[in-house]
Amino acid sequence: MPKMKTHSGTKKRFKVTGSGKLMRRKAGKNHLMEHKSARSKRDKDGRTEVAKADQKQVKKLLGR
Repeated sequence: MPKMKTHSGTKKRFKVTGSGKLMRRKAGKNHLMEHKSARSKRDKDGRTEVAKADQKQVKKLLGR
């Protein structure tokens, strides 16, 4: 059986921390920003953990 390849789109969107947590970007900060409040824009900064329900699928696509 050949090695499983990492999914290219997934490796660009998710990062694995040193402790093994899966992190993702928050949605809604790409465009149409002018009508959003400064507070909502700040809330979308940084990264957040992937939902428990999605972790199995993301790990599989990352080849972990």
